[in-house]
Amino acid sequence: MMEGKRMISSIWLLLLSCLVFVSADYKNHEYQFGEKVILWVNQVGPYRNPTETYLYNKLPWCGVKMTESDKPPREGLGEALLGYELRASNIEINFMEPKPRTTICKHTLDADDAKIFKHAILNQYYYQMYLDDLPIFGMVGEIRENAAGETRAFLYTHKHFTLLHNDGQVIQVNVTTNEAVVPVEAEATVELTYSVEWHETDIAFSDRFDVYLDDNFFEHQIHWFSIFNSFMMVVFLAGLVSMILMRTLKRDYAKFAMDADDDPEDKDGIDESGWKQVHGDVFRAPPKLLLFASLVGTGHQLALLVGCSIFLSMVGTYYRTRGSMVTAFIFLYALTAFVGGYSSGGYYARNGGRHWIQSMLVTGGLFPGFCITIALLLNFVAIGYGSLAAFPPGTVVAVLAIWLLLSYPTTFIGAVVGKNWNGVADNPCRINPVHRQIPEKKWYLQPLVTILLGGVLPFGSIFIEMYFVFTSFWHYKYYYVYGFLLLVYIILIIVTMCVTVVSTYFLLNAEDHRWQWTSFLSAASTAFYVFLYSIYYFIFKTKMSGFFQTCFYFGYMTMFCVALGILCGAIGYIGTSLFVRKIYQIKID
Repeated sequence: MMEGKRMISSIWLLLLSCLVFVSADYKNHEYQFGEKVILWVNQVGPYRNPTETYLYNKLPWCGVKMTESDKPPREGLGEALLGYELRASNIEINFMEPKPRTTICKHTLDADDAKIFKHAILNQYYYQMYLDDLPIFGMVGEIRENAAGETRAFLYTHKHFTLLHNDGQVIQVNVTTNEAVVPVEAEATVELTYSVEWHETDIAFSDRFDVYLDDNFFEHQIHWFSIFNSFMMVVFLAGLVSMILMRTLKRDYAKFAMDADDDPEDKDGIDESGWKQVHGDVFRAPPKLLLFASLVGTGHQLALLVGCSIFLSMVGTYYRTRGSMVTAFIFLYALTAFVGGYSSGGYYARNGGRHWIQSMLVTGGLFPGFCITIALLLNFVAIGYGSLAAFPPGTVVAVLAIWLLLSYPTTFIGAVVGKNWNGVADNPCRINPVHRQIPEKKWYLQPLVTILLGGVLPFGSIFIEMYFVFTSFWHYKYYYVYGFLLLVYIILIIVTMCVTVVSTYFLLNAEDHRWQWTSFLSAASTAFYVFLYSIYYFIFKTKMSGFFQTCFYFGYMTMFCVALGILCGAIGYIGTSLFVRKIYQIKID
């Protein structure tokens, strides 16, 4: 059976289970007149370094006393992984009740307090709050320059909250902070105040997050143009592959279909070179079979995982609930581990592998182990800085438990099923007992050149979308155009398959049968170009600085690019495998 038909039943089963798992009722958030609306404080940090966040009371605000009893219950694992640490603030807000300027507290800054506030303002620290699950952002202060050219730090001391309500629900909240400023210096008296005003609106509760979505950025004409450009690339590559199949291969088939009674003079013109000569080696097991099977199985899993995540993001609104996307992604990964084990176990068994338990262990632990290792290294950096990016010990234990107690058993079940149901080789050609010698090739047909060039076009089809994804992740924007992302994902799959099919055809025509690793790595090289682009993005598109943020940026980008490389590599191998099996579906004497 072909690769695409081997997993249909398991894919549909996982899709249904994923839909059931992540669905949940959304809270109404209804209030009565005068009912208390809790304002939660979350974090502070330099605006230019989005991952470098600290507890709200790291700054010496007066009147802020945070205890564990002030914390709301966590909504999920993703909230803990993303570093949310909500505490009840000392600002009292009652539903639909305006409040004039009210003093929170007074505080005289000592030298240490002034130093901390000055450092925060010079580094453009912001603070984040939540009110009824609506995020609120504000700057700590501002820098001013006097007539002598000296810079001074000023602290914002007043917060004015403007809230919109509709039918007993909070619809929108905005904070204005620059109405009162105090110079930051020792012995300065700081009086923190706030005020509240309410207004009625006709905006529906279901649309209250629309104000956080940047339509002008995500739905810009360049976004549509990139989709059209990628679509034209798909048409071109599909036409190229069709030409190979319909013309070149058709001519080769016609020559091999000549009967023995045909004119011998006609048969003298048959070209015996090219892909036809390697039919006895083309289905030989690749070197390092266990590693290759594990990578292909993990790639199957990641391809399904990304597809499920994008689909569920289209039908849901993950950005409305803190950490819900991360939570869903972790559990989806554990569930889709069945596909990884099934694909890896079946491929390993079909190619004569005997250590299937080792194959299962590598499949279940290779990519998660890599990510967990990097995450723990970053965690040590975060602990050293006292940042909220550090994972709580309980969260680390929970993630390890999901990996060892859910993901690994699911991988094991998939490997057993794949080994027994899909472990019998059904190659269309016999494998020769002796390896065929590979002739000398021109430089542009060398595997290394093919691998490096194989990722150029797939990267070209997604790099504009990468800009939007990176900007969303590193610049406080909510990504919501998952329809675009799904189209780009489909285009990436098609382009990757077409490129690897063409490169493999030229490789086989050069009588080089080592197509498995070449097809995988040529598709995986897409991630190499994405990583190069991430370096460019870090230098020219962001203003991040410092050891902390640099470590986290490139740590996350490394994990992302490794996942993308494995995913693209598996997609390239799947398309090439179908192509190779198709062209050798004839009897070659």
